[in-house]
Amino acid sequence: MKLRIRGDSVRLRLTRGEVANLAAGNAVEEATRFPGGARFRYVLRTRAGVAAVDAGFAADTLTIELPEIAAREWASSERVEIRALLPLSDGELSVLVEKDFPCLTTRPGEDDSDAFPRIEPTGKC
Repeated sequence: MKLRIRGDSVRLRLTRGEVANLAAGNAVEEATRFPGGARFRYVLRTRAGVAAVDAGFAADTLTIELPEIAAREWASSERVEIRALLPLSDGELSVLVEKDFPCLTTRPGEDDSDAFPRIEPTGKC
């Protein structure tokens, strides 16, 4: 799972395997370690019985929760993203969860083998 944070915006990109795990009810988790032993975790999970995306940050962990039914529907469709705007005291937090596609340019050290296949446009309307 890839994470991008910019201002009040959080974007997660998931491989095919990660989307399948999420659809099966399993959390997807990554961590970044820092010198001195600190660790930043980010977790994406589903939650039954809720209708909206939620986000929180506690104990060095960013947690994004998706409604269980919406996550399953997204995983089994061609839909690329789940997007939500969460209210803040003075604005909104943008949350975007996407299926990951191969990069257009090959980058050393990047493994796109579990990315979703890129569909080329046909040029037809």
